[in-house]
Amino acid sequence: MYNLLNDLSIIEVSSFVASPTAGLYCAQLGAEVIRVDHKAGGLDYKRYMLTREGRSLSWENLNRAKKSVALDLQSPEGRELLVELASAVGQCITNLPEQSFLSHAAMAARRADMISLRIMGWHDGRQAMDFTVNAAVGYPLMCGPEEWDPATAPPVNQVLPAWDFITGAYGAFAMLAALHHRSRTGEGSEVRLPLGDVAIGTLANSGTMAEMLYRGADRERLGNAIWGAFGRDFRAKDGKRFMVAALTPKQWSGLVKAFGIAAPMAALEAELGVRFADGDTPRFQHRARLFALFQSAAETMDYATLEARMTAEGCTFERYRTAHEAATDPALVAENPLFGPSPANPSGFAYPATRSFANFPGREVGDPRPAPYLGEHSEEVLADKLGLSSGAIGKLVDAGTVALSDKDRT
Repeated sequence: MYNLLNDLSIIEVSSFVASPTAGLYCAQLGAEVIRVDHKAGGLDYKRYMLTREGRSLSWENLNRAKKSVALDLQSPEGRELLVELASAVGQCITNLPEQSFLSHAAMAARRADMISLRIMGWHDGRQAMDFTVNAAVGYPLMCGPEEWDPATAPPVNQVLPAWDFITGAYGAFAMLAALHHRSRTGEGSEVRLPLGDVAIGTLANSGTMAEMLYRGADRERLGNAIWGAFGRDFRAKDGKRFMVAALTPKQWSGLVKAFGIAAPMAALEAELGVRFADGDTPRFQHRARLFALFQSAAETMDYATLEARMTAEGCTFERYRTAHEAATDPALVAENPLFGPSPANPSGFAYPATRSFANFPGREVGDPRPAPYLGEHSEEVLADKLGLSSGAIGKLVDAGTVALSDKDRT
């Protein structure tokens, strides 16, 4: 938690992953991010999995360090209050449809220099989510064992909603770009960021689209091998599995030394008429023979021995862990300055919490802050941003337009 953006306030009207992530990253760098939800909670307020107390761990972590305002967003009064609040603050992140009460035009009508960032599905207005855009751009049909028949093999979805998180990160970047533009010109901006464009655009930026068009066909499945380079999972004598990668000359020579296969490697090079030290191309083209050679060597040593040898040679490798093992790994978590002490989470469950992913040496980094209770800051925000008196806010609460903290609600 840094205070680099402590002069910035953002209204966030979000649900699920991509849009809350954009707000989260801004909050972790010091911005005052005010999440506004329907008074009963947004669509993701009870997202699985829930603690025994009925609190969503997903919601709790995606909304860490934010403030919460709860309004009756099904009523004209609550919607009007939200538009007024967003316009007063001047910048808004949302994934509500453009054709809704929170359109850019509605906010800009009150404030000409309004900045809105809208996370969308597809560019043409169709709905989408991470797993559907992933299906559309082809990655699940690249995954799976290489021996599967392409005609009958099923798709393999990734567990991580990567497009959501990439979209959230790009959204935070786009918001800051719009703010920079306004600081120079005084002009507001409407920013629309389709999840589908992030996915298909990344396919293009990675060179994969050009590759498919150049070859005129699809890429073959590679199992756990790295496309275009040397890398795969291997199994040690004691059954432990680990991943290695060699994209540089040093990484390659280190692996050969660590596995003790210089002599058979030289014999294989003589047989094939290649030099594997020449780069990715020969190593990738002859990967099957190389994999067999590395695996035969791995089977002669326990992982602890291999780990020590690879570490000594400066190799790039890592043992496969379960997610639970990763969450309890000292090097990844307990000894990692990314994580701070557990704040007072609404769930009541204590666990390590992240600071900003970016580390700014020489700048003070604070401890992680908790997610809010739904509606915890309703009164504070309405008074501060709209100048409403306590009496006026009390009337809105009595009318059901505004809700206060749900701390004692289940």
